[in-house]
Amino acid sequence: MTAPLTPPPPPHEQSAHQQWPPSADGGTYKGAAYGAHGGQGQDGPGMKTEVREAAVITVALALGGVLLGVAWNWLAPRVPLVGDVVDGRWVVYVRDTEGEQAAGVDGTFTLLALAFGVLTGAVVFLLRRRGGVPVVVALGLGGLLGSLLAWRVGVWLGPAQDVLAHAKEVGRGVAFSAPLKLAAKGALLTWSIGALLVHLGLTALFGPRDPEPHPYPQEPALH
Repeated sequence: MTAPLTPPPPPHEQSAHQQWPPSADGGTYKGAAYGAHGGQGQDGPGMKTEVREAAVITVALALGGVLLGVAWNWLAPRVPLVGDVVDGRWVVYVRDTEGEQAAGVDGTFTLLALAFGVLTGAVVFLLRRRGGVPVVVALGLGGLLGSLLAWRVGVWLGPAQDVLAHAKEVGRGVAFSAPLKLAAKGALLTWSIGALLVHLGLTALFGPRDPEPHPYPQEPALH
């Protein structure tokens, strides 16, 4: 046997400084440009700024509960009570046993809280269009705190809590208003739910969209 006269071709070695093929805009792709975030730079103001903004939103919504409490005390229907003396003792009873004023008190709070939720959800979206988890948490927590504060403010501004003393003050058989009472405690969640639904809906419809990630370039075929 005789050895072949022509040696086999050497293996193809890719140059260490070879770059990716040029892109459509004339640039070149470089592997270092694609990190853990898929080549996209960090968007948004940063987590610390988002947390600060969320804290401001929570405090603002909580303080807004004062306005809700004032509006509830002003618009809620009054439940008429009457005092009387039976066997030498003062008793207080509802004047109109078939009235729906008590349900109207809860309904007024619920409708006002829903209006506050819609308003605050829309305002927060206009001021913070990017949304984010901290903003969502702030809307839920702030709405709940605002509702709790509104409940206590409305009760404090409303008629006197000591109905017996009030009945003795106005006299026997004279009607007076019962203190505000929120029987349906679930109404305290109305503000939070309304704000979250409005904000998430507006974010889904009109919020900024993330740019489509640029596909990774293909390495040219070796010949």
